[in-house]
Amino acid sequence: MQKFAFLGLAIFFTLVLCLSINAAQPQPPLWQVYQQSLKTAKYVDLTHTITPNIPVWSGFGTSKFEPTINPKTLQPYNYKKDGFEATHYDLSTDQLGTQLDPPAHWNPEYPAIDELPATFAVRPLVVIPIQDKVAQDPNYHLTVKDIQAWERRHGKILEGSVVFVRSDWSKEWPNPELATRTKFPGVSLDALKFLHLQRHILFHGHEPLDTDSTPTLEGEAWLLHNGYTQAEGVANLDRVPETGALVTIGYPKFKGGLGGYARYIAICPPNWSYGVSVGQIPESPLQKADKSLHWNKQLGVRVR
Repeated sequence: MQKFAFLGLAIFFTLVLCLSINAAQPQPPLWQVYQQSLKTAKYVDLTHTITPNIPVWSGFGTSKFEPTINPKTLQPYNYKKDGFEATHYDLSTDQLGTQLDPPAHWNPEYPAIDELPATFAVRPLVVIPIQDKVAQDPNYHLTVKDIQAWERRHGKILEGSVVFVRSDWSKEWPNPELATRTKFPGVSLDALKFLHLQRHILFHGHEPLDTDSTPTLEGEAWLLHNGYTQAEGVANLDRVPETGALVTIGYPKFKGGLGGYARYIAICPPNWSYGVSVGQIPESPLQKADKSLHWNKQLGVRVR
């Protein structure tokens, strides 16, 4: 009996010791950031969905989606017969939809998309609004004065930030006619130089598919010939705050890629009006839809 009593006491004190150690052990700092800030934040997608018919420069041609074909049977894979389906993408360019342009797009001496550093992953997000001026002049371009006005309201732009320019140009997306317009909102060369040489941002982003509407694309030329990246085709900037948010940056890692299909997610404060927080919708497992995906021949994509 004494042996069992001693064994019981030993187990009891071992459990108490383990619990004490665990209670005294603080969470790693980054996990605390997740629990205290990121978990309750509001997440807003700033990315267009890629389809074969979204706006794209005519010089790139059209893209096409098709069901993946089994090379042995020459028939599309089928949920019922094969247990899965897959998609074949005939993409005319890596400059499609919401993008991250590496400098190698214009200058082969600088990094391609697969050579960008992992430190691009998350940054402070600045949103500078020019939509009111664009409403008066569809060809309006961000100026240094616009940037300075933002700084008077919110303080100096943090070094290493991502700066997105809100023009509301994307409100008409996915109208293919957008890509044919010669007048559209942009970012002036002086503004780009100020952001990079004076504020030392990581990169800027804009809603249209080009940086500026000058005949030589002078802003884009300066950026990419000098080793800077940029975001294009950004969406939903009316749903994020001008200051106080973060942005996550994701893109596929194509070897030698000269453009990047990008996914930008804004991480906004918990009290922000838009977005969704962790736990608000089913995540693991994800929720089943009321309607199943099926191939729509007319649209050339799967729909519900």
